[in-house]
Amino acid sequence: MTERKPTLRPVREVTPSLQFRAIHGYRRAFRIAGSGPVLLLIHGIGDNSTTWTSVQPRLAQRFTVIAVDLLGHGQSDKPRADYSVAAYANGMRDLLSVLDIESATVIGHSLGGGVAMQFAYQFPQLVERLVLVAPGGVTSDVNMVLRLASLPMGSETLALLRLPLVLPAVQIAGRAVGAVLGSTKLGRDLPDVLRVLADLPEPMASSAFTRTLRAVVDWRGQLVTMLDRCYLMESTPVQIIWGTEDVVVPVKHAWMAHAAMPGSRLEIFERCGHFPFHDDPDRFIEVVEHFIDTTEPARHDPAAHRELLRSGGGELSVSGSAETRDAVLTAMGSDERSAT
Repeated sequence: MTERKPTLRPVREVTPSLQFRAIHGYRRAFRIAGSGPVLLLIHGIGDNSTTWTSVQPRLAQRFTVIAVDLLGHGQSDKPRADYSVAAYANGMRDLLSVLDIESATVIGHSLGGGVAMQFAYQFPQLVERLVLVAPGGVTSDVNMVLRLASLPMGSETLALLRLPLVLPAVQIAGRAVGAVLGSTKLGRDLPDVLRVLADLPEPMASSAFTRTLRAVVDWRGQLVTMLDRCYLMESTPVQIIWGTEDVVVPVKHAWMAHAAMPGSRLEIFERCGHFPFHDDPDRFIEVVEHFIDTTEPARHDPAAHRELLRSGGGELSVSGSAETRDAVLTAMGSDERSAT
């Protein structure tokens, strides 16, 4: 009996256009495509808007999709500037304002997930929904390579990539290792790591990367946490997406974030790494579209927001009751209760 092949979803190609706007004297780059409700896509550290190439054209069949280059990344300027998560959130507000966009569903990956959460905290009136893709800032855990890169000698190590033949040698070695590891947990994200490394030899890009990294990571792990403000997402639809084989930010963070935001939705992608929208773009698009189709955009209520701030989140806050913390750890499948 002949095996029946799955029917592929027809794709109408929508090519994003690269555009620029000057904000506060600095050039900001973004790729935009489509029409309809707005999706704002925010990439991770060292990455750029092209990381969304596998999903942006198809999402643009139904939405206006804006994939940004954060300041210091991609085609955007790379000045000596503030590269904190809060500053990035301000940049997203300013870009939407310049584009005359009143609100958006915000999709953030890795560092971009932390920026998306900060954006929702600072400007809740601009956020219709949140999609957090392996976001940073849940707990301190992060890949040891990023911890080492944040050390004083980290920038000097990155500078070695500017020496002749060093980057090609690293890429050749990386591809060789990737061929051996194949689709294993360690090898799955290697092509994306090599892709990000390719942009770092440029001095201004390397400096921006280091400043961004040190704003969120030190030798002990991640410095910024979203958990102390998760309770403010009470009326905002939140979708969390994570890969089981993520070696950059452990998948156990997904369960903690989900438990800290009881109304959130959680999708765990099997056999996917830190870039689930690369490993399984069809499922990613399906999850995002279903999430948008089955939720109403958040409507900011200043009075309700004020009351939430006054309550401080109650037992849902990070410093809440031992019972709540145990529930979070149980959701994570952790044996860490004795350590709390």
